[in-house]
Amino acid sequence: MPKQNTILEIIQELLEAIFKALGYRQTRKRTWNQHVVPYEEGWAVRREGNKRITSKHRKQSTATTKAKTIAKRYDADVIIHRKSGGVRDRISYKED
Repeated sequence: MPKQNTILEIIQELLEAIFKALGYRQTRKRTWNQHVVPYEEGWAVRREGNKRITSKHRKQSTATTKAKTIAKRYDADVIIHRKSGGVRDRISYKED
């Protein structure tokens, strides 16, 4: 039995190397894109993929400023939504 474990480990390492060479990741990369979205009577900042909000604000401009601060820290994007929910603007702080 020890040989099977060794062979399985070698196969797994080989597959991981192949996937890595092809550009595939085993786990999804965490995104730090910040969305400025309508929330209750004001606006909120929410990280992409999160259900919970990061912060609440009365004005869209204040929420945008907060989102920009976070996005700059993580080299991410700020996606600003309209009151209707559609995307109004996108600002990128990613370093290429």
